[in-house]
Amino acid sequence: MKDKQTVLVVDDEEKILCLVKSYLEINGYTALCAKNGREGMDLFENHSVSLILLDLMLPDFSGEEFCRKIRDMSKIPIIMITAKTEEADIIHGLKIGADDYVTKPFSPRQLMARVEAALRRTANDEKTGQQAGQFLQYGDLIIDTEQRSVTCGGETIALTRDEYHILALLMSRQAKIFTREEIVEAVKGDDYDAFDRTIDAHIKKIRAKIGDNSKSPTYITTVYGMGYRIGENP
Repeated sequence: MKDKQTVLVVDDEEKILCLVKSYLEINGYTALCAKNGREGMDLFENHSVSLILLDLMLPDFSGEEFCRKIRDMSKIPIIMITAKTEEADIIHGLKIGADDYVTKPFSPRQLMARVEAALRRTANDEKTGQQAGQFLQYGDLIIDTEQRSVTCGGETIALTRDEYHILALLMSRQAKIFTREEIVEAVKGDDYDAFDRTIDAHIKKIRAKIGDNSKSPTYITTVYGMGYRIGENP
């Protein structure tokens, strides 16, 4: 039996709060519910929360602002729940610090699988990871797997958890082309129902942070019809 973990749900729709709370409790979690950002922030600051499910459209301040405030304090997993489905919205949500993005209407069972996967990744971050003291390097792009830090051109690069794992995966086998499915399985888990745009959005963000040009890449190359790799096309 898994330890009982607490999930904070921030959404102004009463039906969604009740539905998600019910599914969380059925699956063995403690659910804290807030109808606006201020209530959510108060609950976060006064309880030990393991994960946040966050609506973007809140009545007091936006879910984006809420996400930024949380990111200033914590690396806790944040899954955004929103009716916005455009690629630009997904990229923006990931850019401001979300770990995952679920669009309405959603399957409660799929949402629970994503919660489980996010919490499992957090546990793995604490217990496992790459071999301590190991450095992964390609040119001036360096990952210190003990410190879980990334530098490029001598500058420290701030990556989200998923971005770090994707880049570390690519760097770990620089001769290999990783398909999107392999990246999802390695980073998210094999029970994660992702789609290509999510991985592409992460790659786009990583490239922007390390100053990589997708049309003439120095680090991450798109192998069309196959996936991604570190280095030039084979």
